[in-house]
Amino acid sequence: MAYIDFAQPLPAVGDGISLPAIRDRIKAVATGFSAMEWQIVRLAQTDGLPSLNEPGRWSRFKTLLFGPQPHFKLADTRLEALRRLAVEAWHEGFAVRPSAIRHFREAGFSEGQLETLLSAVTAARRTIKGKYP
Repeated sequence: MAYIDFAQPLPAVGDGISLPAIRDRIKAVATGFSAMEWQIVRLAQTDGLPSLNEPGRWSRFKTLLFGPQPHFKLADTRLEALRRLAVEAWHEGFAVRPSAIRHFREAGFSEGQLETLLSAVTAARRTIKGKYP
């Protein structure tokens, strides 16, 4: 039976980086968001919960009367899943729908990113006085 000492640098790495350092790098990448993704989270603060609904009869009627209305849906499905979860998090805190979490995970985001998003939005909600309970 082979024994691998994980405390030693991996020979495949080449520059002598230890396994704990590699784990830290992977964890930082897996739990973080890009600058554009953070911007979408910040912009989701101004979106209302009705922006998550598909256009209904009333929306189609208003489009007929007043012309095309702006819509909130993003073209990139990954970013749209992030926006939808962020909108719910801004309004509901940790009480987001399981279906939103499922879509978020199916879009390729990790569990760490989910925790990071919900924690960051909840902390930001607490600093905004008078807007959220």
